[in-house]
Amino acid sequence: MSEDGPRGLMTDREMEILLGEADVSEKYYGVVVTRVRKRINRLGESELEALEAHDTLADELRDAVCE
Repeated sequence: MSEDGPRGLMTDREMEILLGEADVSEKYYGVVVTRVRKRINRLGESELEALEAHDTLADELRDAVCE
């Protein structure tokens, strides 16, 4: 767990790798990209529908992603 609390979409290590701050093989970089992409895809329509059922959670997600 990071010092700011539980992770969001990525671990601290995954962020380092995607930012090019970690020396990893091209193959492992691809593994990390695929892993993050799968998480993005899991945040699909059904989860968004559940967030929209709450007054503001879907808007808060959009604001956080678009900032």
